Amino acid sequence: MYNFVIFLHSWLRWVVLVLAVVAISKALIGWLNKQPFTKQDNIFGTSLVGSMHLQLLLGLLLYFFLSPMGLNAIQEVGMKEVMKSPLYRYWAVEHFTTMLLAVILAQIGRIKSKKAPTDLLKHKRAFVFYTIALLLVLSRVPWDRLGRGL
Repeated sequence: MYNFVIFLHSWLRWVVLVLAVVAISKALIGWLNKQPFTKQDNIFGTSLVGSMHLQLLLGLLLYFFLSPMGLNAIQEVGMKEVMKSPLYRYWAVEHFTTMLLAVILAQIGRIKSKKAPTDLLKHKRAFVFYTIALLLVLSRVPWDRLGRGL
């Protein structure tokens, strides 16, 4: 089960990254060119946030139940030792916390852009929140493990 979930979690990152780039690009173009907020803009924002929620769900399965590097590490070696080890700290604290924050910010951006009174403000809010979320994701993707799973 662990191998299957880690495989899905590893490969779903590409879907999230592609959707983020597309949603951010569309938001920036719409904002700068003062374009209407279209159904397509809405679909890309929804798809980005939905894929991030799925990624979070898989990550939570790994963190709480399947991975030796999440909650299991904290329970087995203790929080003090986890914080001393760069490897454990990365997986048990930094990756988890940063990615959770990225999903929350993307969701807030989706809600704020959807409720904005003008199309210009919809694009601007989507751009700002999705960009911050993407930067957080990029800061904690395990780039050195690409192609090998996590």
